[in-house]
Amino acid sequence: MAKEYTPELQKLFLEMMLQDAQSFVRVQNIYNSENFDRSLQETARFLAEHADKHKTLPTADQVRAVTGVELKIVKDLTEDHYSWFMEEFEGFTRQKELERAILKSADLLEKGEYDPVEKLIKDAVQISLTKDMGTDYFEDPRARLMEIKSNNGQVSTGWPTLDKRLFGGMNRGELNIFAGGSGSGKSLFMQNIGINWIQNGLNGVFLTLELSEGLCAMRMDSMVANVSTKEVFKDLDTVEMKVKMVGKKSGKLRIKYMPAQSNVNQIRSYLKELQVQTGMKVDFIMVDYLDLVMPVSAKVSPNDLFVKDKYVSEELRNLAKEFNILMITASQLNRAAVEEIEFDHSHIAGGLSKINTADNVFGIFTSRAMRERGRYQIQLMKTRSSSGVGQKVDLDYDVETLRITDPGEEAQESGLKGVGASSIMNQIKSTSSVTEKEQTPKIDATVDTNKLKSMLAGLKRSE
Repeated sequence: MAKEYTPELQKLFLEMMLQDAQSFVRVQNIYNSENFDRSLQETARFLAEHADKHKTLPTADQVRAVTGVELKIVKDLTEDHYSWFMEEFEGFTRQKELERAILKSADLLEKGEYDPVEKLIKDAVQISLTKDMGTDYFEDPRARLMEIKSNNGQVSTGWPTLDKRLFGGMNRGELNIFAGGSGSGKSLFMQNIGINWIQNGLNGVFLTLELSEGLCAMRMDSMVANVSTKEVFKDLDTVEMKVKMVGKKSGKLRIKYMPAQSNVNQIRSYLKELQVQTGMKVDFIMVDYLDLVMPVSAKVSPNDLFVKDKYVSEELRNLAKEFNILMITASQLNRAAVEEIEFDHSHIAGGLSKINTADNVFGIFTSRAMRERGRYQIQLMKTRSSSGVGQKVDLDYDVETLRITDPGEEAQESGLKGVGASSIMNQIKSTSSVTEKEQTPKIDATVDTNKLKSMLAGLKRSE
């Protein structure tokens, strides 16, 4: 049963705040004059406006003169009394905001606007006073650092060279984006990391908004069984046996198709339902891909990519925080990136909005010739928790099995296996050297004037 906050109790709240300015300041983040009884709303509004304009609370006489409400002095108040006030005022505000959210939700539901309802209710339920005073920087540095290492902890991508650039790998609660042109292998990169993670014992979801579940699964069959995509159906027994053997000692993986224009609320609902029905604890999610997701918190035209991607990337990152999971998605590079061999933020479709929100952004550089030779290059366009920005990682690619692997640090440095930007440039540029013997002889353009005169004279006679 909901607690009843009578007008007398609400008036006591105002009296205690008027008597102790510090208490009024402490509840400012949740203070709303509309939450009070109608007979007290004008008084509550006057307190807030006076404090905002004059930087001090009004006196009881001022309150009575302006609003007609008499606020009494409460005697013998102690710290315990104000602790009670903080707890009660928090509960009062949460209840009133929830009541208002429910009323607003009813109007939205009548209009058929369902997505904002969850946010309204969630925001009201989560109302609270700030009790966490933050981290005391000097108190215990070792414990502080060990907590980061144990709780946040980097998770290896399965590619040691990339892990090194990221100071250990990717973190839970962060948003990682692979950016590439059409057909560059964005899905392949996410699928390969997904395979690496489940083989490391993690459970995850590959959420596809473009390819079918069957096609995604078949690609992963080639990767897991180490069988060419062309041979999967020719040797079903071997593929089945290898996939089942890997599954016995690996984490769990779900491949789920959602239609384009789905939103983060639908993804959240799926994750919760998956946990309820299967008991599976999700460690990571791959969203293929960000550009096809629509925002929940605002109605945005699909053509306004900057604003749309801003909301979607923020919501995906919040989802990663909420579930404490690893989050990877992908995004398109724009046309300007087609002829480039080094990417920057201007090459991301939709602009900087998603870059600003993401924790790590990786550009995928490749070409048909590189893929045929089994080469891929990752360019670190943004790294929030490491100093890897601008660095490149060369990876091996098996054209038959679609498996992407790390050739190792030595190969990166020697360039024997890796294809760096400088070596790519050297391949693109054509060099030519012309010796003196090969040079074309000079053309003598000197004209004999006497011959020219006689030629002209001959032409006149012939006329």
